Amino acid sequence: MFPYVSPEQQMKDRADFARKGIARGRAVIGVVYEAGVLFVAENPSSLHKIGELYDRLAFAAVGRYNEFESLRRQGIRMADVLGYQYARQDVTGRSMANAYANALGAAFSEPQKPFEVELLVAEVLQDGVELYHILYDGSISVEDGFVAIGGQADAISTALSERVEPSADLASCLRAARGALASVEDR
Repeated sequence: MFPYVSPEQQMKDRADFARKGIARGRAVIGVVYEAGVLFVAENPSSLHKIGELYDRLAFAAVGRYNEFESLRRQGIRMADVLGYQYARQDVTGRSMANAYANALGAAFSEPQKPFEVELLVAEVLQDGVELYHILYDGSISVEDGFVAIGGQADAISTALSERVEPSADLASCLRAARGALASVEDR
């Protein structure tokens, strides 16, 4: 006989499990600057947390490497197929973020363990940048200015808000991101 667990408790336990796995990872910062987007991560290993998905599309992730690497590769394949079947312009940050959200949401509600990942997808457009933050449960938020994901994301976001200025150039955004990461390391 199996013990009964309410659906609410089961979802809460799954969310706690995923958040704990993500919190162990080193943070990634996404900052929108005057001419594009900058992803910064402290990554002493050779594992790639940041990469390109397609033209004008970037990807960054924290959490379990094997899980986000699998998602990154699936995203690249999907973007290639969409671009080939339709047109390169049909591959957008929004479509990729929705695909990732669907995959993560389905895995979160299935009986097996949820993904322990958080993702960023950025699209550089003619008139700005769209920055999508996708959580382990498939929820998406569109971010303005900057976002930090992974371990100590709240403290890094606070430090970034004190350092990042709207419409800053690349060099000052990089200094701000490195300073925010360093300020959290000291704690």
